[in-house]
Amino acid sequence: MRRVVAASMAGTVVEWYEFFLYATAATLVFGQIFFVNTGNPLDGIIKAFVTYAVGFVARPIGGIVFGHFGDKYGRKHLLQVAIILVGVTTFLMGCLPTFNQVGYWAPALLVILRFLQGFAVGGEWGGAVLLVAEHSPSKSRGFWASFPQAAVPLGNLLATVVLLILSSTLSDADFLGWGWRIGFWLSAVIVGVGYYIRTKISDAPIFQEMQQELEQDKSEAYGVKEVFKRYPRGVFTAMGLRFGENVLYYMVVTFSITYLREHVETSTSTILYLMLIAHVVHAIAIPLIGRASDRVGRKPVYALGAALGIGWGFVAFPLFDTGNDFLVLMAVILGLLIQGLMYASQPAIMSEMFPTRMRYSGVSLGYQVTSIVAGSLAPIIATWLLNETGSSVPISVYIAITCVITLVAVVSLRETKGIDLESIDAEDRRRLAEERAARV
Repeated sequence: MRRVVAASMAGTVVEWYEFFLYATAATLVFGQIFFVNTGNPLDGIIKAFVTYAVGFVARPIGGIVFGHFGDKYGRKHLLQVAIILVGVTTFLMGCLPTFNQVGYWAPALLVILRFLQGFAVGGEWGGAVLLVAEHSPSKSRGFWASFPQAAVPLGNLLATVVLLILSSTLSDADFLGWGWRIGFWLSAVIVGVGYYIRTKISDAPIFQEMQQELEQDKSEAYGVKEVFKRYPRGVFTAMGLRFGENVLYYMVVTFSITYLREHVETSTSTILYLMLIAHVVHAIAIPLIGRASDRVGRKPVYALGAALGIGWGFVAFPLFDTGNDFLVLMAVILGLLIQGLMYASQPAIMSEMFPTRMRYSGVSLGYQVTSIVAGSLAPIIATWLLNETGSSVPISVYIAITCVITLVAVVSLRETKGIDLESIDAEDRRRLAEERAARV
């Protein structure tokens, strides 16, 4: 299990380092160098967030494609493809010319690379969590499968450290001129390490057995069409579970940077230092929350996170407005801990919704499609609301509404703590056999 977890986390850290490096750079850099200067810094940031959203649009497409072939050929091989693709696109982002150099070609090329990066990340998550979930003992699946989730804040942490070092050691002009590119170029080294580690593991026995079964019985289908046909409730429930959690996360780790820098006028270095501490706390908390979901159940832990998320904005933004570093840090950590109550058990919950023959497709759809209307739009909507109203209250209301939607999804969720994945496959086979018998 430790070797499987290490392989899953290694690649996930790399891919989310690159994905969140873009998110931070969109706030600090891209709005200034890839778009027309209007005199209002929020205009450039909104445009940069739109290109950021392109990655979220691409993620479900990547989830569908990688899910389809991952259910057919295996989780390991698709994960190796994903890590190479995201590494190449991120490296090329560091080579892009600016708007002053090539005009509108600069944002156009940025959008293309961002789409490819999002496509690869969309295929990464499902394979990484299933690699662990399908190897995990039933009684501790929540704990083990939460480690790939902890790799997300670790990737964010790594991106923050790199940008913090660069922004602290370089002048503002040098950082904006060329220093930010170094973080993107470093992806080439990190990808090599992650790819090597992933060559040392294999797919879980339960998948290998199902793969042989599918080869022998061509009538057993897989992929997106089959998931929607057989398990539509699972897909839509997963989307509901993601909605508030996804919005909350990107409000904490992306929009809060914009809010603190532009509205509170906190320095970039201070913001990055505070985020650094918060990411460490988040990464430590996620496996602990995963273990709690094994002990008390998936639903109680998730419901607590959704309920607390409803009120986070009304507490956090007044703390941000104080400009006090300690209070700002507490608000960010509180947001990440609340999000962690929902995020930690997602791999276990979603893997327990679908049989092995379509699990990659099912979890990828449920996880990634929601990001189009949740995480991708959250910074854009929040920045627009701040620009139009100058107040954080509408933003807090927006966050609360999304968490209410997630809470409704939790209520409809079937408790699956401790369930055996083999029993899910057995039930799936039984249903298929009944359908064949009815046709005869």
